[in-house]
Amino acid sequence: MLLKRLTEACGGPGQEDEVRDLIRAEVKDLADQVTTDALGNLIAVKKGTKAGPKVMIAAHMDEVALMIMGIEKNGLLKFSPIGGIDPRVLVAKTVVIGKNRVPGVIGSKPIHLQRPDERKKALTIEEMYIDIGVSKKEGAERLVNVGDLAYFTTEFAEIGPDKFKAKALDDRVGCAMLIDILKDSYQFPLYGVFTVQEEVGLRGAGTAAYQVQPDLALVLEGTTASDVPEIPEHKHATTVGKGPSLTVMDSSVIPDPRLVAKLMQLAEKHNIPVQYRRNTAGGTDAGKIQQSRQGVPVAVIALPCRYIHSPVAVGSQTDYDHAVKLVKLFLHSLEEEGGDI
Repeated sequence: MLLKRLTEACGGPGQEDEVRDLIRAEVKDLADQVTTDALGNLIAVKKGTKAGPKVMIAAHMDEVALMIMGIEKNGLLKFSPIGGIDPRVLVAKTVVIGKNRVPGVIGSKPIHLQRPDERKKALTIEEMYIDIGVSKKEGAERLVNVGDLAYFTTEFAEIGPDKFKAKALDDRVGCAMLIDILKDSYQFPLYGVFTVQEEVGLRGAGTAAYQVQPDLALVLEGTTASDVPEIPEHKHATTVGKGPSLTVMDSSVIPDPRLVAKLMQLAEKHNIPVQYRRNTAGGTDAGKIQQSRQGVPVAVIALPCRYIHSPVAVGSQTDYDHAVKLVKLFLHSLEEEGGDI
């Protein structure tokens, strides 16, 4: 299964090679041209059969990860998060480190040795370490290097009648959707861009958009779902199972209202459930794409995911299918309407 292979691959910011190789193998026969730029973005081009708007669809390859920052005398590894990770979800989780997948466990002072006041506080990154089963610094140095990335070991699995769980749904769901979208034929030039380093500042999207010079762009994402106990419904950013979400504003972008309205109209016409993302925190590649060159009209279509940026997230297959269908309908509507938004 494509989403299983994508989520179980490891690729943190700046080290997306494994994910990029997997995606290249999937899209090489779907595109007329596949290239990789100096930063690592993978760009798959479908040239189309007629003149029309140059459309860019972006999804980022990188996932949040942990970078090894030091090796202690006893062989334990100190680390820093790469991307936004809540330290409270880390302790006792298993990881693999570097290209050789060195296994490790995130540890901390055991509860039996903690003072009463310490037990009332969440552990900080500084109080944790990764244990790879060695007892000396020299042994650890033979297995890992400072700068290696550590990844959660979660395996993809289908759960319940409609859901799946995995690490890195942000944004391997977007990558999988983009691959599915590239399987169709389109009359206009379509650029499928799998970007790098989104989690550390939307870096790849800016350089990719500068190269492509799109007339409009869509960003495919995995986004926060907060439909969990003790959060009132009116504060749910998105809800799993209620369809893909459309962003009206976040910390990086205010999408083009014409694109958002067009997507909503198509959803209503074809009975596709959609929802608005109601949380303005966080950002996406759309922020950098929008500001490229003379400016680019952008919109964001995202799959709601519970527990995002943690060792495991949960999404809906039905939401996924509806997102792919909506994007394809939008692209084919551009053909019918001569490229007008």
